[in-house]
Amino acid sequence: MENWIFKILRPPEWVDSQVSSSYAGAPIDVSDGYIHFSTLDQLQETANRHFSAEQAVYVVAFSVTAWTHSLKWEPSRGGQLFPHLYEPLDITLAAKNWMLEKKPDGVFDISVVTLWAQSHD
Repeated sequence: MENWIFKILRPPEWVDSQVSSSYAGAPIDVSDGYIHFSTLDQLQETANRHFSAEQAVYVVAFSVTAWTHSLKWEPSRGGQLFPHLYEPLDITLAAKNWMLEKKPDGVFDISVVTLWAQSHD
């Protein structure tokens, strides 16, 4: 089981999450009925696939122990289990966050996130 899960937010979503302790999520979260997270192993592909139009994003780390009953692991992309939160996101539960900008090759460099997560396992 993973110790850390990650939420990627576009800059306006990051701002929205800062003004309310009960963030309903990005439009996809609202339409799907849950907050989408990724594990560390899923983070790079999620960033490249769903945030390719962005020049910068915020990555927010949460402990999987922050929620007891409302965090579910469900199959998604390629049958992988993804963490989904079935309640509004309380951003104050975040352990760490980073603003990541795209590299010249067009992908986000998540190495700082990887190093942090590995040192906090």
